[in-house]
Amino acid sequence: MRVLNRLGMERLAWSLRRLHCPVPPDALVLEVGSGGNPYPRANVLLDAYEDTVERIESKLVKDRPLAIGYIERMPFKSQSFDFIVASHVLEHSPDPVNFLAELMRVGKAGYIETPDGFFERLNPFTYHRLEVTNIDGRLRIFNKPSWRHDSEIVTEYERKMKDAAFLRFLSKHPAPFYTRFYWRNNIPYWIVNPSVDVSWPLPEESYRKIEAPQKHLGFKLRRLLVLGIRSALSQRSRNSRIDLISLLRCPACLSEKGLVRQEGGLQCEQCAKVYPVKNGVPVMYPR
Repeated sequence: MRVLNRLGMERLAWSLRRLHCPVPPDALVLEVGSGGNPYPRANVLLDAYEDTVERIESKLVKDRPLAIGYIERMPFKSQSFDFIVASHVLEHSPDPVNFLAELMRVGKAGYIETPDGFFERLNPFTYHRLEVTNIDGRLRIFNKPSWRHDSEIVTEYERKMKDAAFLRFLSKHPAPFYTRFYWRNNIPYWIVNPSVDVSWPLPEESYRKIEAPQKHLGFKLRRLLVLGIRSALSQRSRNSRIDLISLLRCPACLSEKGLVRQEGGLQCEQCAKVYPVKNGVPVMYPR
């Protein structure tokens, strides 16, 4: 990525960032909020929903061990993973305190990526509840009181988006508009306005189907390149041998005793709650 950036190929470097995961080959990697384009190095996936309006890609990828559950109450045993990827998911959470606490409980280290807080203020998404910024190695989190709480600056940004030169600048230099944060053992952060409730309902326009933009040839070629490299870097053989059940814990009673197989599902040995397994994917909602 550094070489590509020095050559002025910032857009390509940005696309290839998902292929980088700073862990040894034997590390066990979890990706949360994996959606339809998981990191190739992730061995296990977690997503909250089979289908959701908040997912850009239309289909949830199920090419490796996958569980359905909430990040704020993950269905995994403590310290199960060496590294956790949380890319473009923290900003969706109505409960950042438990979100980050669960990352630290389940993993030893990880990577968080979100839109930069400044960019989120300019260009807010209807289903983003937080503005996140990396300030001197510490995450600054701002609870959004509504999805578009600074209408005046958003209006000015929308006016600027009509400028072709400005659009070219955004396209050529994507990195400054995103927060990238690596952590180990602990995630330093503070919430600027913890008293603000971010559990507001999504606006009506959030549920409208967004038509995919027309993809030009250059985009398609870059996409094929990324997909090819992603396939080459994945640990498909190892992933197929992972015993997902041995990593799971009950998100209802929080027991680490584990779960046992039964017809059509998994049962907690402690509280006897049964979790369904649909097409090989355990659905691990606490309630």
